[in-house]
Amino acid sequence: MQPYELSLAAAADAIRDRQLSPVELVDSVLTRIEQVEPLLGAYVAFDAEQARRAAREAEAEVAQGRHRGPLHGVPMGLKDLIDVAGWATTASSQVRADHRAQADSTVAARLTAAGAVLLGKTHTHEFAYGLTTPQTRNAWDRGRVAGGSSGGSAVAVAAGTATFALGTDTGGSIRVPAALNGVVGLKPTYGLVPRHGVTSLSWALDHVGPITRTVEDAALVLTALAGHDARDPASLHTSALDYRPGQDTDLTGLRVGVPRTYYFDHVDAEVAAAVRRAIGQLAALGAQLVEIDIPMTRYVQPILWGLLVPEATAYHERTLRAAPELYQADVRILLEAGELMSAVDHVRAQRARTMMREQWARLLETVDVIAAPAVPMTAAASDQETVTWSDGTVESVSDALVRLSAPANIVGVPALSVPVGHDTAGLPIGMQLLGRPLGERALLRVGHAYEQTRPARALAPVA
Repeated sequence: MQPYELSLAAAADAIRDRQLSPVELVDSVLTRIEQVEPLLGAYVAFDAEQARRAAREAEAEVAQGRHRGPLHGVPMGLKDLIDVAGWATTASSQVRADHRAQADSTVAARLTAAGAVLLGKTHTHEFAYGLTTPQTRNAWDRGRVAGGSSGGSAVAVAAGTATFALGTDTGGSIRVPAALNGVVGLKPTYGLVPRHGVTSLSWALDHVGPITRTVEDAALVLTALAGHDARDPASLHTSALDYRPGQDTDLTGLRVGVPRTYYFDHVDAEVAAAVRRAIGQLAALGAQLVEIDIPMTRYVQPILWGLLVPEATAYHERTLRAAPELYQADVRILLEAGELMSAVDHVRAQRARTMMREQWARLLETVDVIAAPAVPMTAAASDQETVTWSDGTVESVSDALVRLSAPANIVGVPALSVPVGHDTAGLPIGMQLLGRPLGERALLRVGHAYEQTRPARALAPVA
């Protein structure tokens, strides 16, 4: 096994035990970037020399006994909405062609303090306003979408061109590409991870979180990221926690909610079967399966768009009027549509969101976690615009991809996407675990327990 193939946890252990140096790990990942990045397009930009310099510094610190923890010397990619001092934050847009960050975002500063090594900035759907990341190709099949908007981060992790990465999630933008590329994606509780220095899509819905090879890796990154920052008004006051799951896979007494409604409606048969098999495995580990009904499902899409669209347009108001031609057509149309929405519609969406939060809170009193598909299908072909379900219903690819992930953003609960197999075409399938607010430890425990029942996952076979 080459160093670039190691999970974060395995690499961290090897670095701590002086069996692997950060320089060896970073060099291995950079070599992998040289080999496959031209095929995948995961990165907006990367800086090999800066990464090697940081790796040498980490190596020296470890040799001197100044080991900072499990992220020390581990190479990462950051979605190009996340400010890093001296780097461009392009948001994969010509609008930001001349932008350069003056200071680190909170999450970048925390990862740097933990000793992580920045490789580069990963592609997003322009300004995170989309579900496909068209610049980037799926790590398992380059003719298919990477998912979005954190497609570059997910592909980099899946292909071995980053040991871990950060993404953002407004309607599913961490979990969707994670599921479509066979990696782990965690959207934390709203406000748990600060967003200061991260380009906004929708203030009411934006989250920052990790994309990793394993659930344990996600826990290690979350431990470094979580914590209050007064510069983000939504940031929660929480106690410092170690989110790493234990090795115990016994789920006896845990109540897993299995939706009767919504999450298995209009879902590909192979996806549904794989997720139900994974749920069955949770039961085999001792979990109690409880059938549940998801509340207010007919309002998911109106609430999502009623919040997101006007907030995105408000953020881009000045540049949209000054230089509309610099936006890609799909994003420009959405931003212009936001100018047509009324304040009444936005207020109605906020009120409905409050009602949905209350009903989800009551639902989550009856179960500890909910298990469901992360997305209703595997990765669509790059030129595919719609999907037709077995009952004849036609849905746009973007609407299909966001449909099952959006509720967690609306109500602010944590959600974890875990790979649970592949379809007959070899494309990854993801199961989504949803929990109570600040219930990340329970989600990570369940996801990790499930992972222990499966063979170790290989990287995507990029060729």
